Amino acid sequence: MSYATMNSDNKQTTARRTRKDNLVKIIVTGFGGLVLLTLVVLITHLLMQAFPLVLSPSFEQQALPDYSSQKGGPIVATGDLLEGQPLVVRSPACALSAKSLNSGVYQQAGQVSRPCTHALDVVSSLGQQYIVDISPAGQVRIQTVRGLTASDSAEVATGAYSATLSAPAPGGDSLSFAIPADTWQDRQSWHVRLSEQWVVTVINTSEQVYLWWVNRKTPTEIVTQTFPVSMRVLPLPGSRQTAVYDESTLRFHAIRDAHKVGVQLEERDTTVAVRLDAPMTWWQSLEKDRTLFIADTQGQLTRWTLRSKGGQMRFAPTYTITDASLATPQAIRDHASTNMLALLTRQGEVALLNRITGETVALQQIGQGFEDIQWYGNRLYANGKNKVAVWDIDQLSGVTTWSSLFEPQQYEGYPTASTVWQTTNASDYLEAKYSITPLLIGSLKASLLALLVAIPISLCAAVYTAFFARSRLRHVLKPAIEMLEAVPSVLIGFIAAIWLSPVAGQFLFSFVFFLITVPVILLILALFQHRLSLKLPVFMRHSSELVISLLGIVLLGYISVEWAPWLLEGLFGIGSLEQLSDNTQSPIGKSTLVVAIALGIAISPSIYSLTEDAISGVPESLKHASYALGATRLQTLMHVVIQVATPGILAAVMLGFGRAFGETMIVLMATGNTPVSSWSLFEGLRALTANLAIELPEADVDSAHYHILFFTACILFGFTFVVNTLAEFLRRRLRSRAYRG
Repeated sequence: MSYATMNSDNKQTTARRTRKDNLVKIIVTGFGGLVLLTLVVLITHLLMQAFPLVLSPSFEQQALPDYSSQKGGPIVATGDLLEGQPLVVRSPACALSAKSLNSGVYQQAGQVSRPCTHALDVVSSLGQQYIVDISPAGQVRIQTVRGLTASDSAEVATGAYSATLSAPAPGGDSLSFAIPADTWQDRQSWHVRLSEQWVVTVINTSEQVYLWWVNRKTPTEIVTQTFPVSMRVLPLPGSRQTAVYDESTLRFHAIRDAHKVGVQLEERDTTVAVRLDAPMTWWQSLEKDRTLFIADTQGQLTRWTLRSKGGQMRFAPTYTITDASLATPQAIRDHASTNMLALLTRQGEVALLNRITGETVALQQIGQGFEDIQWYGNRLYANGKNKVAVWDIDQLSGVTTWSSLFEPQQYEGYPTASTVWQTTNASDYLEAKYSITPLLIGSLKASLLALLVAIPISLCAAVYTAFFARSRLRHVLKPAIEMLEAVPSVLIGFIAAIWLSPVAGQFLFSFVFFLITVPVILLILALFQHRLSLKLPVFMRHSSELVISLLGIVLLGYISVEWAPWLLEGLFGIGSLEQLSDNTQSPIGKSTLVVAIALGIAISPSIYSLTEDAISGVPESLKHASYALGATRLQTLMHVVIQVATPGILAAVMLGFGRAFGETMIVLMATGNTPVSSWSLFEGLRALTANLAIELPEADVDSAHYHILFFTACILFGFTFVVNTLAEFLRRRLRSRAYRG
């Protein structure tokens, strides 16, 4: 074969190899790019879902026909017109009419006609509108507005339809009861307030203010109150209290459960008096009557909430709004499912506030002439006597503020300001508690304590297999320990929940005592192991340290089970571990110690594997140089091997910490998932990861709860990313410094 032919074949072979190399390079680069693209997409999705939290709510006015041109009566109440609910207006003929919006025209949809001797009004409670009808004899009838809607369209078109209030059904949508006729005849003004349980009728006469409390479920249960006419009275049926203001003093009268009709005030209530700093000019309670807003002559708007004090619920001030534009409110309404407050000022502005912190998140000028506002979903209605308008409020999640997420807040019913995570409520119009602090504390507490369990075990095991054990034994132990890393975390969590939690009260302290003292025992055995091995036969001296260590661990386990409880009783003066958790909110089987043990065992193989690789990777030349200078094996380990392997060991610990922080199934199964802001070892916890697994499937899409969960996911990702990056940075820097030294 000629030289030219061989050269040609070599060129063809080189060309084929080059093409294959380029193809492999393109494939690897493409898949690597896909991985990076996937990571970018995931991070972008997390940030986009959390981004609405930083957006301010916005107003978008919807078109409604001009009501003033309809020549109707004054508006009494506003329903959700865009969803088919009616306006309730007062007609000149002593009647209430329901007008629905149909094809841009207000059409009559029903009517309640009564003689002019009757009193008719509409009251609102928990998003529902109720018609109140009181006869001259004091007979009170209450029915929902939706009972006005006529089913016959022909009757609606003629406007001849007249609704008749149906017979009352106790606990249902209608109610009937009687008040004294002579008191009713002497009235100068009156109004009615409702809650889920009570109806309160307030009658102002020239001499007294009378209140009749009627139980909606048991109408025969009646409580009466009487106050001087000089006092301003605001019944709070949702909290079963009456607020009374007189001469700069605010009093709250708590109503007890009634068992007899007509029991007088002084026989059944308790009074709490608070002196105000300035005379009151305006007050209004939110739905459920657990929060009260009071404006005074100094231009301040103060929020009062119920607090638990001595087993009783008492109103107390929480925060004060000093913004001059908000100091003259006309009306205030809370949203049914978010912490949004809408405040209508007398200057024709609507302010959106966070009801927990009092921070203003949006302000909109809507014009003069509006007297009341009402929430229906994300729509805000404003109405006056002859006008009505509606706005779509976008980005309701923007009501969330940094202080509501991280700072202690005074919530309804709590004795002091607290950091609480509680997103599910039994009903609407209750405060949602979105404090992330308990979740952060839970994640940090579980992961840090897991490191205390994992570091001694994994580091001691790594030092033995990488430095002391013979190569044959190392090749057996290392894969066996690393195989534990393949055990699913859900299995470890299952064992912790099924076995460890029930026996925690009996053996948990013994187990903790064992984990704390086992490094000390192994160190003591290491000091005497050489002397003991010299007394053994020659064939038994190899790997004798392993046998001696196992015997020492077994003996320590026996001491931990049999004698450790006595130490507990002697040190703490108690007879059982359960007594340590008497002042906590979690059972001992769901405490942080149980989670720390299970989580520490789960991350130990990972820390061991990386630490063992770091120690075994120390060059043999450095060890031999140390021996040549006369150093012992222990001195070589402490001053050479550990020094050189420190970067890898620190990286292993930090990576283990990152894995513990991001663990889900163990903290989900082994804890009571109680979001408690406590560093106590005997309290339960809820981690960020477990919280995501529990609540994300149930969260409403695009709700504040949904966006906050994604924000916690961003925190989780950012934390693990920073920890892993810092671990790699420290590893490289310390390694380069160790080799230079």
